[in-house]
Amino acid sequence: MGIVDRRLSLTWGALALTAVLLAPLATDLAPLLPGCLFRELTGLPCPTCGATRAALALTRLDLAGAIAFNPLATLGALVFILGGAAAAGGSLAGRPLREPPLAGPALRWAAVVALAANWAWILLH
Repeated sequence: MGIVDRRLSLTWGALALTAVLLAPLATDLAPLLPGCLFRELTGLPCPTCGATRAALALTRLDLAGAIAFNPLATLGALVFILGGAAAAGGSLAGRPLREPPLAGPALRWAAVVALAANWAWILLH
């Protein structure tokens, strides 16, 4: 495992901070997003359906509501924001984060299972 590049850590932190600072605009911008083509064609929600509503719930600090809309999108958003803060803070403090191991069949299977479970959640709710 290598050390995450300082520039990458600071960029990640800056993007996470930008996302937090722009969160109040999310409610105004959400209606401009296109609808779900998969749902339009099949009548079923896609694996990412609810991600926009989950993000909007997070802007209101409604974690339970965000999880109800799309648990995996909520987790991804939280990892992005908190990970960016940790990466930038660690880099500025001279303690860069270590790169996580991102290879191997176990991780791939875990991702497939997480995606399938998330889609099942969306279909059932």
